[in-house]
Order: sequence, then structure tokens, then C-alpha cells
Amino acid sequence: MLSRTTGLAAPQAPIKRPLRAVNRLHLDALTSGVGIWQHAIGAEPDPRFGYCTDDVARALVVDMLHSRQIGWEAVELSARNSLRFLQEAFDYSVGRFLNFRDADGRWLDIEASEDCHARALVALASVTVERPGSEMAERARQLFLRALPATASFDGFRPISALLVACDMVATARVADEVQPVFENLAARLVARFGDPDMQWPWPDPVLTYENALVPLGLITAGRRLGNDLLLARGCSVLDWLVEVQTGDAGVFSPIGNRNWWRRGRERSRFDQQPIEAASMIAAAAGAFRATGRRRYADAAEMAYGWFLGDNDVGIAIANPLSGGCFDGLTPTGPNQNQGAESTLMWLTALETMRELRKSIGTRSKPRDHAPAGRATGISG
Repeated sequence: MLSRTTGLAAPQAPIKRPLRAVNRLHLDALTSGVGIWQHAIGAEPDPRFGYCTDDVARALVVDMLHSRQIGWEAVELSARNSLRFLQEAFDYSVGRFLNFRDADGRWLDIEASEDCHARALVALASVTVERPGSEMAERARQLFLRALPATASFDGFRPISALLVACDMVATARVADEVQPVFENLAARLVARFGDPDMQWPWPDPVLTYENALVPLGLITAGRRLGNDLLLARGCSVLDWLVEVQTGDAGVFSPIGNRNWWRRGRERSRFDQQPIEAASMIAAAAGAFRATGRRRYADAAEMAYGWFLGDNDVGIAIANPLSGGCFDGLTPTGPNQNQGAESTLMWLTALETMRELRKSIGTRSKPRDHAPAGRATGISG
């Protein structure tokens, strides 16, 4: 049966998995006085690979989310350490964030990535929103503004999408007038990457790789803030496609695997499935639900959330709510037994995003009148 609203096969409503209590046991085990270790062997930190700004930024976002549930005092030390890490990572001479730091705290001479920079800005934006009027929020705001000019040269559509989310948070908090023109420029650049709609492959690249749902979230965020219904519809259209192609035969979330990704015209990789894909799908679907009120997006988020708890192609849970840890991926024979920073942080973020989404569902009585009803046929910057 086809859905009247999307033209896609209407999936069965997913099982609504229980929301777990905040558990920082594994997160604390992965964290030193410097920051969160990148990798683990099993559940034990592996200091050989040191630290990275990407993961410290994600940890700071988790601290902000957890503060809503367990209070500021429970996360304050961790949050302050992470913010200090980001301040130390910033290279004022070039206006960019360094990414890698060895076990002894020395910064490695490796070119900074656009992804790293964008994730740092998302973390700084989260502090400004969650700790308004505080000394930490002011430090985060100042660093955010110092780091913003470098984004003018960014080309990757994933970091641009993340930057749109970061700028939207800061603009919503009304702590930086300088953000709006940057936001508009970023939105125009993301739109340009998509070009004319391709109904068979509505993606700005011939290959699907990692954190794919972040991109439609960027489009949806831009469309909502700019009041651009075509842009909002385009973002929802791309998200609809990602949901469709990543729904398995059993109606479970089945993200693109990272073994060989998925190149257009070829067979997609089914494994190894990564927690970042489920977490980004939850974030994008939650954003689409808030923008449109369409229940199918809440269902898509529930499907991706279930992936962590065993509703996946192997039928084995990836997350461990008893420790707050998460395995590093799903292989054909079960989970990768390592529980590193990215995977654990993706589970903790996904859980809190679902908690907020379920709260918001109860406050929505009907979809927005101008919510996109189907796949977009055009786009306007």
C-alpha cells in the first residue's frame, strides 16, 4: 500500500522501545582529565589513539542534554573539561580547530577537517542554548564567533549542514546578530550542491557514505528558519528517500554499511552498520516532525531508535543501557565488541533526542498547514 502523503510504501508503525534512564557509567570510564578517549578495546579505553576534537565536541553536546535530566552539577566538571579542550584546540592563527591529540596531550600536526570544525561549533552552540547567561555560555559564544569566519571556505555538504544546525541554535538563542547572514550563505551553498531534483537519486554525490541524514536535516533547518517552503519540502523529500532505502524487509532500520558504502548503480553495503547513522536519522526525523507535524517522521525516528535496542538486521542490541555504552557497529554475525567514543556518544545522544521528541509529540495537535505533502519538484534559495 502506498502512502497518500509521500508516494512511498507506507511502513508498519515501528515498535515503541522504552526510554532508558541516563547512564554515564561507560562514558565516565572512557573519559580522562583531558577529554574522552577516541577508541576502546572492548569496554576499556585504548589510549594509543589519543583524543579528537570531534568526539570531545560530541561529549559536550551529551553533557548539555544530560543536564536537562540529571542536573547541572552532575555534568559540570565534564562539560568544563570539554569546553577547555575546544578552546585549546582552536588555532587562532588560522581560525580553525585542530583535531587530533596524543595520549600525552600533544596536538598532532594534521590538517584540520571541515567536519571537526562544524562539530565543534555545534557543541559551542549547545552550550550557549543550555547555559544562558552563564560564564560558560559567554566563553562558548566568543569562541563560536571567532571560529565562524573560517566556514566561508567550506565546501563539504555534511559540515555545511551541521553548521546550519549550529547557527540555527545560536540564532534561536539570540546571542549573535552576526549569524543570520552566515546562515543564509550556508543555506544557498547547500542548495547549490543539490541542483535540479533527481527522483531516482536525490543525493548531491554519486555515493552514500556516513552520517547521511545530517544533510536533509540541514535543508529542513534552513527551510524552516528562512520560511522557504520549497527548501523545506526538498529536505523532507531527501529524508523520505533515505528512510525508504534504509528500511529493511522486516521493517527495521537498515543503514548503509561502511564496508563499501553505496555507489549509485551498484549494490549497497549492508554491513558494517554504524551507530552514527541511526543517531543522525533520529535527529533528522525529529527535526522534520517539528517542522511539519507529520507522524511518519516520528515513526522513522522510532524505527532508528529501535535499531540500537535490537530491531535491526541481526536482531541483537547494539546499545547497553545498563552501562550507557554502545558497540562500534553491526556486522553480519553481530556487534563489533569494541565500545569507543563515537558509538557510545551516538547512543546517548539518540536516547535524549528521542526523549525530547516524545515530549513534543504530545504538544502537536495537527500538521502545519503548509507542511510539504510529498516529494518536492523544485527548490529556491
